Parts: sequence; structure tokens; C-alpha cells
Amino acid sequence: METLSFLFVPLSLLATAVMAASAAIQAHRAQMDPFGATVLAIATAMGGGTLRDLFLGLTPVFWIRDERFLAVAVPIALISFAVATRMSAGNGRRLKALMHLDAIGLALFTLTGVQVALDAGISPILAVVIGCITGTAGGMIRDLLCNMTPSLLKEDLYATLSLIGGALYVVLLGQVDGTLAAGISFAAILLARIVVLNRAPAGDQA
Repeated sequence: METLSFLFVPLSLLATAVMAASAAIQAHRAQMDPFGATVLAIATAMGGGTLRDLFLGLTPVFWIRDERFLAVAVPIALISFAVATRMSAGNGRRLKALMHLDAIGLALFTLTGVQVALDAGISPILAVVIGCITGTAGGMIRDLLCNMTPSLLKEDLYATLSLIGGALYVVLLGQVDGTLAAGISFAAILLARIVVLNRAPAGDQA
């Protein structure tokens, strides 16, 4: 059965890019400078995968083994920070962009985290937990460094959707092609997250 393994690098690089972008936007909202935005982007984009690799005993961790992850995170952070500075404050555009990028990153990192755990011989149940850690830790680190309450601790199903999506991927792997299983699970997490975000009360509009 074909799994997500052969897509790990491109999907992880994409996840790195979107999470770095979300962090750079948050950095601008928190009135950081470009250097601070870059540091925040690296911590956000690498945080979940680093915890995953440490829990699984995969050292050196992924971004040390493969420098492409840093090569993606840094320029994306600077570009996103520059774009954020040109977006008007007070209309919620930056917050909306941040949250939708975060939703994409949550879905991608959840699925790649599950697959890495499965490839390491971890049981499916624990693989789903590892996937959730991979998907949610980066956003939690970003929010904590910006002195915000992490989405993980709010009533917006952040971790729940990650767990459900990871479990869906594991179940589908036994039924359909791995690429299709990943596509369905990604869409499920992303769409569910967007629905939750759209139904949430209006918050900070910076």
C-alpha cells in the first residue's frame, strides 16, 4: 500500500512555508522587527517536527539533517513580514490570513507527523498522538512567544481536529491509495478548521 512517505519532503516544506508565514504575520501584529519575525518563524515552523523527532528518537532532528527547511523558512518569513506591513490594520485581514495559513499548516504537519511515526514503527494510536503534537506544537510556540493564549487551550477544536484528521488518515490507509488518503484527510482537517474559524466570534481585528 502506497503511503505518504514519498511526499514527506515536499509536504513538510510546504507546511514549513505556511507556518513561517503565519508566524511572520503574527510577529508584525505583535510589533516585532524583521529579525524577531524570522526567529519566531523558525521556532514555529520547526517546533512541532522537532518535538516529533525527539519523541521518536530521530536525531539529528529533521531541519538539521536537511537544510532546505531553514532555506524555506527564513525567506518566507521576511517576505510575509514585508507583506504584512503593507496590509491595512483594523480590518481583520492580517488575522484572517494568519488563521487560514495556520489551518493549512495544522493539516499538513498532522499528516506528515502521523506518517513519520508510522514509518518509525509506532502503533497507529500513538502515531495519531504524535501527528497531533507535530501539527499543534508550532502554533502553540508562536502564540506563547507572542504572549497570547494558544489556540490549543481555547474552545476551538484545534487539537481535536488534528486528532480526528490523523485518525482518519490511519483508517483510510487500510482502504485506499495513500495519496488519496492524505488528500481526503487534509481536506477534512482544513475545511473543518475553516468552519470553526468562520463561526467563532469576532476578535482582535489588527
